Amino acid sequence: MATEEPAFELVRQLGAVEIRQYAPYVVAEVEVTGTSETAGNTAFPILAGYIFGKNKGERKMAMTAPVTQTAAPMKMAMTAPVTQTASGEDRFVVQFVLPASVSLATAPEPLDARVKLREVPATKVAVIRYRGTWSQANYDEHLGQLQKALTEAQMAWAGEPVFSRYDPPLMPWFLRRNEIWLTLS
Repeated sequence: MATEEPAFELVRQLGAVEIRQYAPYVVAEVEVTGTSETAGNTAFPILAGYIFGKNKGERKMAMTAPVTQTAAPMKMAMTAPVTQTASGEDRFVVQFVLPASVSLATAPEPLDARVKLREVPATKVAVIRYRGTWSQANYDEHLGQLQKALTEAQMAWAGEPVFSRYDPPLMPWFLRRNEIWLTLS
């Protein structure tokens, strides 16, 4: 059985870039600190605990894809926006997409206060898909390609890029499906 993914409609193709219209979906998310390379490893056991029964009612849910990661929104301090922790680490939001059969109203309440549930509204995104390692260099290369394609098509985007991982860490690196999403404005 294939891993469930959020529903979308392919709107347009720009070479290697897809423009997708996503329907609303529900996520379990956690904010973590660290580097872009460590954020997923830090967040994974927290979120996996939630979907594997660490919730009120001990309800287990199927693993879905993708696991997404993005820079956390800036928080306003008394004098200036805060994008890093006091120790200089960056902040990231990591999300598990919940099965389509789960709504905010039916999702079990997390036992871990770090886990937040949220509905992602219908969104139009530009997506570039690539295979390979989860390295910063691979990410940066493909983000540049995505931004270049959108600039050439005169399409604007807003917000932080979303790094989307579709395969588990045990998948050989050359088979891993990765995507970067930019929300279109």
